[in-house]
Amino acid sequence: MANSSSRPTYHQDYIARIRYSNALPPPPCPPKLLEIPNTGLASGQYTSAGFGSRLAREQPLNIEADAELGMPIDLVGLPGVFDGNESAIHFLDAPIAHHPHDKALLRPLASLGKPASGATGVSFLRRTEYITSAAGGGSRFESSSSSNTVRARSTKRRRADMSKDDPIHIIRSIAKGFDLAYPQDAYLGPDSSTNIRAAEITPEERKAWKQPVHPIRSDVKLLDSYPILPDLNAIPDGGAYVIVKFNACPVKPSDKYDERIDVGVLRPLDPTPELLERLKAQQAEAEADPSKPPPEVERDYEFFLPANADKVRGIKRNFGVLDPDNVEFDNDDEPPTFRYDRVRAFETHKQSGDANDAYGEQVALVLHDPDAQAPQRTEPLQKAAYYYPIRMRTLIRPQRPGIGGRLQQSQASQAAGEVEEKVDQLLVRGMSPAAENAEARAEFVAKYDMQVPVEG
Repeated sequence: MANSSSRPTYHQDYIARIRYSNALPPPPCPPKLLEIPNTGLASGQYTSAGFGSRLAREQPLNIEADAELGMPIDLVGLPGVFDGNESAIHFLDAPIAHHPHDKALLRPLASLGKPASGATGVSFLRRTEYITSAAGGGSRFESSSSSNTVRARSTKRRRADMSKDDPIHIIRSIAKGFDLAYPQDAYLGPDSSTNIRAAEITPEERKAWKQPVHPIRSDVKLLDSYPILPDLNAIPDGGAYVIVKFNACPVKPSDKYDERIDVGVLRPLDPTPELLERLKAQQAEAEADPSKPPPEVERDYEFFLPANADKVRGIKRNFGVLDPDNVEFDNDDEPPTFRYDRVRAFETHKQSGDANDAYGEQVALVLHDPDAQAPQRTEPLQKAAYYYPIRMRTLIRPQRPGIGGRLQQSQASQAAGEVEEKVDQLLVRGMSPAAENAEARAEFVAKYDMQVPVEG
């Protein structure tokens, strides 16, 4: 009989299975069963992140909103609300900074996925370079597999032509383009301090100019061409134009376009004291750092529209130069004018551009064909694509009360008993510019075109 004590013993851990109770009640509504297409598990669409998002977009919301939209608002605990001070419920000027640990939760869905390759920007990854000795006695890289390749590359390499960087060569290349476009104005004399002959034009370049071909699509044919010229007679008194865009339609929504917007008037308002103080601080920063552009005033505006929509055609004719007085005005005063009513006030939301660089932001391009368009000016223009300088782009939005805003200052002035002047109506008429405006315009014209003399 074998001794039981000689058997090997094994130690086993005790595993206790404990089930924790869920004290939460079941959901009050039964689960919603959706009918989805069954394409099989092989495609992997059920495990993708976009599958649930697509189902959420396709299913309409069946929610009955109450009077407070599910969020009861109690103004009793807010200080100063019932005294007319609504600053406690306004948006903050400076948003609350997020915690660094929460920034990862604000990433858009498009950025989630596999991380980008980290090979870009690595300093130790360089292109393979073959090092050879220029002298005959030095060592040279030789191998049975790459000797022919290295020898072929060394024979094909040529020293860069230093004459291409010569200023005279650059001037000749630029003048060649003008001579190709306007051969009747080509300079054929000897080189001098004022005139330099252009580079020689090859037959291939002449053929490409007469019969241009699209570099990518060979089936595209040229129908017409326009020379690009500046319209110096259309330069305004300020030297450049400003693009003003509304963030929303300034008039009531309608199924028909309101033609009064084409002749609307934006009246700039004087800057507030707070805006002037901020502007002075920005000017001081620009003077200390010359690389920063000078600041531009972010103005507020008042928008006016004609009282009668039937007067739009007459207003456009009055603003032109061809028989501007042959229109029907709104009154018989001297001089007769058109009546404009105030719509509302607007404030600058975003602004970009540099006042000292009229062509830095962008330019407007207009194709002018005298044969296809009716004449709109006393001096006819030749057929060309005319460009106009634009120094500023401004996005404006309806003015709303805010901390430090103009509307809040107006309310404070009215509470203090001060009377603020507000324009409710404009009387508008197109007239010739004043003498000082004509002089300012002539200075800008001379700046853009050195051949135009300026009378001092």
